[in-house]
Amino acid sequence: MFASIVIDVSTSKLERQFDYIVPEDLSLVRGDRVLVPFGNKQVIGFVIEIKETSGYDEGKLKCVIKKLDHALTEDNLGLCFFMQRTFFTRLIDAIKLCLPPIVTSGKVKDSFVDYVLLNTDNLQVKNAKQLEILLYLKEYGKVKKSDLTSKFSESSLKTLIKNGLLKLDRQKVNRAPKNLFTEKKKNIILNEEQQLAVDRILRSKFNVFLLHGVTGSGKTEVYINVIKNVLSQGKTAIMLVPEISLTPQMFARFKNAFGETVAILHSGLTQGERYDEWLRLKRGEAKIALGARSCVFAPVSNVGVIIIDEEHDGSYYSESNPRFHTHEIARYLAYLNSCPLILGSATPSIESFYKVKTGEYSLITLNNRANKKELPNIEIVDMLMEARKGNINMFSYRFLNELEECIKQNSQAMIFINRRGYSSFLMCRECGYVPKCEDCDVSLVYHKEDNMLKCHYCAKRYKVLNKCPKCGSTSIRYGAVGTQRVVEELQKILGNVPIFRLDNDTSTNKQNFVKTLEEFNKTTPAVLVGTQMIAKGHDFNNVTLVGIIDADISLHFSDYRATERTFNLITQVSGRAGRSEKEGKVILQTYYPRHYVYRCASTYDYPAFYKREIAMREVSHFPPFVEMLRVLVVGKLEKKVTEQTESIFFRLKELREQFSSDFVYLQAMKCPKKRLQGNFRYQIMMRIYKKNSGEIIPKIYDICKNITVNNVSVFVELDPQNLS
Repeated sequence: MFASIVIDVSTSKLERQFDYIVPEDLSLVRGDRVLVPFGNKQVIGFVIEIKETSGYDEGKLKCVIKKLDHALTEDNLGLCFFMQRTFFTRLIDAIKLCLPPIVTSGKVKDSFVDYVLLNTDNLQVKNAKQLEILLYLKEYGKVKKSDLTSKFSESSLKTLIKNGLLKLDRQKVNRAPKNLFTEKKKNIILNEEQQLAVDRILRSKFNVFLLHGVTGSGKTEVYINVIKNVLSQGKTAIMLVPEISLTPQMFARFKNAFGETVAILHSGLTQGERYDEWLRLKRGEAKIALGARSCVFAPVSNVGVIIIDEEHDGSYYSESNPRFHTHEIARYLAYLNSCPLILGSATPSIESFYKVKTGEYSLITLNNRANKKELPNIEIVDMLMEARKGNINMFSYRFLNELEECIKQNSQAMIFINRRGYSSFLMCRECGYVPKCEDCDVSLVYHKEDNMLKCHYCAKRYKVLNKCPKCGSTSIRYGAVGTQRVVEELQKILGNVPIFRLDNDTSTNKQNFVKTLEEFNKTTPAVLVGTQMIAKGHDFNNVTLVGIIDADISLHFSDYRATERTFNLITQVSGRAGRSEKEGKVILQTYYPRHYVYRCASTYDYPAFYKREIAMREVSHFPPFVEMLRVLVVGKLEKKVTEQTESIFFRLKELREQFSSDFVYLQAMKCPKKRLQGNFRYQIMMRIYKKNSGEIIPKIYDICKNITVNNVSVFVELDPQNLS
């Protein structure tokens, strides 16, 4: 027998399967992880096929050394081949997504705890310290060895074990991730809209449902009830959230509903925690896989439903190797298992809603909040008018009045600003010099707490400027404000009112993040200042006021999705107010109050926004009417990067001549952020009509995948989410 094996070496030169002889005493099946000889060393490989004959000379084939374990399910393998076809990824890179890093590194280690217990009824010893240990164990029975060594002499303990009076009992333990966020268990009865949604989903087999529900409409309860039904049929479920920051609260709700049948998977876990949770799912001990993007590759079988919450979120697109879109992976997996895929959002992506209009997706709407309350009123404040009134501060008079009233009512406020740090940049008033990172083509951000300039892309730190290095002027001004500055200004205004801050600087680990949420949740009155971390998913009963300090930040990105992202952010962060009995208010500060995105967002009019946006996309030939691709060329030496970009661009122009009527746009350029983490970045942007894109896109990948220039990497991104 022979095995076709993919070896664990990520290089395009070895992107193929190798045949090995299967020894007679070894039983292998598809998906097994094996050790094989390769060149003059031993490497890990994965069995893709078992066959009776090989097309190669058997005398030159080597034997599989040994089987390590059965790593991949049939669904895993199906997904890997799907990714290879659809996203043109290397098969080994796709396989690695299905396994925890601890497995692919070959360093799998179980966790054990040593217990100590009596091995005799004879407690007669002359040593007083030893007798103390024996009497303690007689009273308490089996005790952790670590607990004993913290209470008693370690040398006495070793002597008792050596003499046979005590014995060790080593037990394997599950490194379950601790969810520090707690939530009271609620017995919620579905309203009519929610029940209709659940019933419609459960009547379906393979189908993609877009669950469009306003913020606070109870989409999570729909998810939970669908999953309960799925589990009762002996099936499993996959529940995806866009960011790790949303996982703790969702994990708490799912733990309340399903107990130990939930396993959590995301990159914020330790390697040991991630491996043990993956193993629980693989063994069938856990039935629900909950986590961020990579959770779609969970080792579950007989899947009954797949759910993608906040489906519009850009984090569902992988911007690192291998590139893929979670929606497409989930859809294929739902097809394999003949089960429904639910895409939930208060602000669906334009592409998803377009698929509803064309009949590709089925629409389910939740038009009302579950608590029967009205959505919070969004009031637009013109900051140009504020300036004319003499207010040059970051807060409008209207917002300060509402904040004062909120505090008087012993309620909570959330203040959203999509920028961390104290100031987004420093600038010389005389010559306009702005300090930038040496390794990245971005402005440095001033952080007052540390009195440092920081790069938010590579984390490099620099000293604060006292004078301009270009002209010598000491006239340095601060740029646009960030969360740190907002907190400082609020402290001056509110005095002793507790103010919490949530951004990447304050949430360096999951404990800090959850602790901040917990403390804010139980403190009234209080204010939470944050970036996108606070914009979605969170459910706080006492929040009555939301302030959007600078709504225009996301509007001015050079990206065709800028208005869509602005609409989404406003709607999502506004939805944090008035989620319980108290009514909510939102103050939206902008310098462009008549922009259509604010008019639509202030009335929660998604259909009107979609109608305007889809018309602009059609006229300007942007997705979903075309396929957009980006070829990203990255390297340390700019000359090599530009040469390679020019070479690829020349071949793509030849391809455009072959398909002249299909190319809408083809252009090479520097990336907006030309340099990141010491790498120069150039890109080639393309837009192609969909009619023949299935023939053209593989040719684009073929042009790019054969690049073998040292120290230059080339990536092809289909439907890129970040164009910077």
